[in-house]
Amino acid sequence: MESKVEVMSTVTVEHSDELYKMVDLLNRTLKKDDLMFGIALDDQDHSKAVFTIYRT
Repeated sequence: MESKVEVMSTVTVEHSDELYKMVDLLNRTLKKDDLMFGIALDDQDHSKAVFTIYRT
C-alpha cells in the first residue's frame, strides 16, 4: 500500500531552539486529523527555519 504525503504549506521563520516543541505539540495533537508538521534549517541561511505542514 502506497502512502502519500502532501505538502500543504511552508513558511520560513527565524530559527529558535524551542521551535521543535511547537512542532511536537502540533504533531501529537493533530495526528488524528491526518496532519503532520516538520521543521528544518534553511539550506541557504542557518539562522532561518522552514516550517512545513503535511497532509498524510
